[in-house]
Amino acid sequence: MSKNSKDEQRERLVAEMRKEEEQRQAGYREKALKLFPHVCGRCTREFEGKKLRELTVHHRDHNHDNNPPDGSNWELLCIYCHDHEHTRGVQEQRDADSSSGETTRPSLVHSPFAALAERFKK
Repeated sequence: MSKNSKDEQRERLVAEMRKEEEQRQAGYREKALKLFPHVCGRCTREFEGKKLRELTVHHRDHNHDNNPPDGSNWELLCIYCHDHEHTRGVQEQRDADSSSGETTRPSLVHSPFAALAERFKK
């Protein structure tokens, strides 16, 4: 297989996985917006109209594949609170590591490209 062919295959796979991730997100986001009031669960700002796009779905267990139909793993957060929620856990872990002398860094649980290597094997 030529280098260009491998590059094209890789680009196709990455594009396909991104599209699947966007579709999955769109599905649970729409459900969450129907289930919950359009209010940030942290700062309590209300969102409507064009501003609604600033409201995101946060997975409480950080597993984007855990999407129960009752929405029990979701909460709506504005983009600012959502970013803070993800960096808060990482920063707390870094603080704990630095006080214990460890140098490892935490990572978030969900990785949309985790199965990419497996898909290349097919």
